[in-house]
Amino acid sequence: MNIPVLVRVLGALGVFLAAVLLVPVPLSIVDGDGTHGALLGASALALCGGAACIFASRRARPELTHREGFAVVTMGWVLFGVIGALPYYFSGAIPTLVDAVFEAISGFTTTGSTILTDIEALPRSLHLWRALTHWLGGMGIIVLSLAILPMLGVGGMQLFRAEVPGPTADRLSPRIQDTAKLLWGVYVGITAAEVVLLLFGGMNWFDAVCHAFATMATGGFSTRNASVGAFDSAFIDYVISAFMFLAGVNFALHYAVLAGRARKALGNEELRVYAGITLVATAVLVVANWGSVYESFPDNLRYSLFQAVSILTTTGFGTADYELWPMLCQVLLVLLMFVGGSAGSTGGGMKVSRMLLIVKHAVVQVWGLIHPRGVRRVKLDGRPVPDVIMQGILGLFALYLLVTGVGTLGMAALGVEPVTAVASVIACVGNIGPGLGEVGPVDNYAHLPQAGKVLLSFCMLLGRLEIFTVIAVFFPSAWRK
Repeated sequence: MNIPVLVRVLGALGVFLAAVLLVPVPLSIVDGDGTHGALLGASALALCGGAACIFASRRARPELTHREGFAVVTMGWVLFGVIGALPYYFSGAIPTLVDAVFEAISGFTTTGSTILTDIEALPRSLHLWRALTHWLGGMGIIVLSLAILPMLGVGGMQLFRAEVPGPTADRLSPRIQDTAKLLWGVYVGITAAEVVLLLFGGMNWFDAVCHAFATMATGGFSTRNASVGAFDSAFIDYVISAFMFLAGVNFALHYAVLAGRARKALGNEELRVYAGITLVATAVLVVANWGSVYESFPDNLRYSLFQAVSILTTTGFGTADYELWPMLCQVLLVLLMFVGGSAGSTGGGMKVSRMLLIVKHAVVQVWGLIHPRGVRRVKLDGRPVPDVIMQGILGLFALYLLVTGVGTLGMAALGVEPVTAVASVIACVGNIGPGLGEVGPVDNYAHLPQAGKVLLSFCMLLGRLEIFTVIAVFFPSAWRK
């Protein structure tokens, strides 16, 4: 492990975060909410710490292997979670450090779980900071930082592979820095389009920006206690539903469409399955809710579609209390939590392509029992999937279930009731936000034990970085030659 270069990159990330912390300061001064001191203090600490790291490692050899990539991503996310908690803690908006770190990590991992009992009491400057943690975490702080790594003499492909969600990290251009810029260009463009539409739907500029940030990051932090349901607008619900769906699509496909390769992009197998799951889930919810919950078909479709897309993409916005829906609906939503969005999207969960390949692998295994001498390969988009990728997917799936099981046992050991224990871990590992039981769509995580919040914060990191990246850092061999 090249410790000096690791320190240098983490220092650069600290300096970057110091600059981002200044963004809400003007709003705080205009509103006179008194939080600008907390924001400036956090920024100053990040700047001093980052600059000290860069200075101390100024003679670092500019070599970044996959080991440093895993370490930078994991430690960078922890760093952002701790520093990102300081504005909440310094301002007194969140009085305990554990709760503040939980809120910050929930933001940067785009989970959307919150310990705030009265969200609307939070100053607008801190709302903007919450939204920024989502938006930056959505596409990845590490991917964004690839634009500045060349100035530090550090290559970026290792970081890209460790950070970008999905079975493989598609490069849109020969140079990784160009790839990062293209991804962020698409991300910014779609976010801006949503802001305009939300403004057209009657939101003020502040709510529109915060909700667009949370939508494109598939995060779910809202400025209202009742989430999106507070606006009670069918237009806003459908706009956010559409953009949640877009955020759950592989961003490489967005770029392909913009580059004039729409036919190829629309033929993507994962995209077709993702759209199919959305339609089927919505149809099941509409049928199950018909009569017993909603008498009006437009209302039924509106709320069912919104909740299906919100949970599938792991955004976590709410317009209805789905714990009042039939049990079939609740179980279906839990299953959607495991699936998540597409690979290469900002969504969490296992990802559609992985679940699709696991099902195909199972079919091939059964086919092999019937035809023991036959040869049949698992394919995606008509191309055979290499065995090494298939093994990685099966390994991740096993770890995903193991982490969920162990995390549930940990929460239960802390005295959390069974449904809440299971739902909170699933919601955090899948980076979803709301769950069932005492952490349902109209509840929060404030009442959980402090140790439980630490455990769930770790679950959020595991889920956001897809487990392997974090676990690799704990292997002693990763730090030795």
